[in-house]
Amino acid sequence: VELVESGGGLVQPGGSLRLSCAASGHTNSIYTMGWFRQAPGKEREFVASIRRTDDNIGYTSSVKGRFTISRDGTEDRLYLQMSSLKSEDTAVYYCAAAIGLLYGNNRFDAEQYNFWGQGTQVSVSA
Repeated sequence: VELVESGGGLVQPGGSLRLSCAASGHTNSIYTMGWFRQAPGKEREFVASIRRTDDNIGYTSSVKGRFTISRDGTEDRLYLQMSSLKSEDTAVYYCAAAIGLLYGNNRFDAEQYNFWGQGTQVSVSA
């Protein structure tokens, strides 16, 4: 499975961006997809996830109400709509995919994901 992110860039505080992740290969084996991010000098952190079978969604608390994860099953694409962006949202954003259905805290654990994209930079600055 190959994941390719796009849509990152520089945006002012309060602005919006939409990230996209295109999946290819044996995508039928993917049951959970998610977004993670890594800021300079910090560990990679969970942002949001969505399960393929029931579209169950989870967010980290810092992005709830501002970010929306969605997927297009027909085109094997994952999206992250980001609004009301803050400087602390600045990071490299990664698309991730897991072979299994992830529940509970497993959704937040990067080690549960089997495939990763190369990342796309999001910079929020005036």
